Amino acid sequence: MCLLRLAQLFSTCVAFSLVASVKAWSGFTGSWCMFAWCFCFTTTLFIILVEFGGFQARFPLSWRNFPITLACYASLFCLSASIIYPTIYFKFMFQSRSSDHAVGATVFSCTAGVAYATEVAWSRPRPGQVTVYMATLPGLLKVVETFVACVIFAFISDPYLNKGRPALVWCVLVYVICFLLASVAVVLNLINRTNILPIPFPRFLWGLNLLSILCYASAMILWPLYQFDERYGGYAERWKDPYCRLGLSRYICPWDSSLAVAILTGINLLTYVADWVYSSRLVFLRSS
Repeated sequence: MCLLRLAQLFSTCVAFSLVASVKAWSGFTGSWCMFAWCFCFTTTLFIILVEFGGFQARFPLSWRNFPITLACYASLFCLSASIIYPTIYFKFMFQSRSSDHAVGATVFSCTAGVAYATEVAWSRPRPGQVTVYMATLPGLLKVVETFVACVIFAFISDPYLNKGRPALVWCVLVYVICFLLASVAVVLNLINRTNILPIPFPRFLWGLNLLSILCYASAMILWPLYQFDERYGGYAERWKDPYCRLGLSRYICPWDSSLAVAILTGINLLTYVADWVYSSRLVFLRSS
C-alpha cells in the first residue's frame, strides 16, 4: 500500500507540474483538471504523513473509512481529468512543447487513476470479512453519487442554463438536495455517528435513495425537455445555440453543458437505483 500511494503521489505531482510549466490550463476545463490533480496529490500526501507518523488514533475521523473514501474520490477525479483534458485541449495544440506536456500529463493522470482504483479494489472486503461501510458497494455508490453531483454543479454554474424558468430551477434544487442527503450519509460514516439517527441507518439509506430516485426521475424529464425542446425555449441542435457559433473555445458552450448535465443526471439516476436495490435487500433481510 505504501508503494501504491507513492505511485499516486508521483503521478499526480508530475501531471499538474507538466501542465503548470507551460500554463496550459486556462478556462473551466483546465481549472477542473488542475484542481483534480492538486486535490489528489494533497490528500495522498496527507494520508502518507499521518500513517508515517502514526497519528491515526489522533485523527478526528474514522481512519478505516477515510482513506478508502478519498481513494474512491481521487480515482473519479483522475478519471474525469484523463477524459476532459485531452478532449478539450488536444484540438488546440499542434506539435509543440505544450502538446508534449499535455500528452505526458494525460498519461500520468491515467496512471494515477489506475493506482487509486487499485487501492479501492484492494480495500474491498473479502467474503466473510467484517468491513466498514465506505468500503462496501453502497458506500462506494454514495461517493459516485456525490461526485457526479459536484460535476453537475460545475456545469450548471453558468446562470444562462437556468434561464429563470421554474422547471429548471427545480432541477437545480434536486441536484442540491440529493447531494446534501448523500453527503450526510458519507459524513456520518466518516465521523462514526450513524447511531445518532432516530431510525436505523439502513432504513435511513433506503428512504434517502427512494426520495433521490423520485427527484432525479423528475429532473431526467424536465431538464432535457426545457433545454432541447424548442417549444419550451430550448435548442434542439447545437448550431442553433448562438453561444456555440463562436468556433473553437476552451470554454464549454451552454448547449454542450446542458447535454453533459442531462447525461450525468441519467448516470446518477441509475446509481441511485442500484443503491436503493442494495439497501432494500439489507432492510428486508434484517426485518425477516
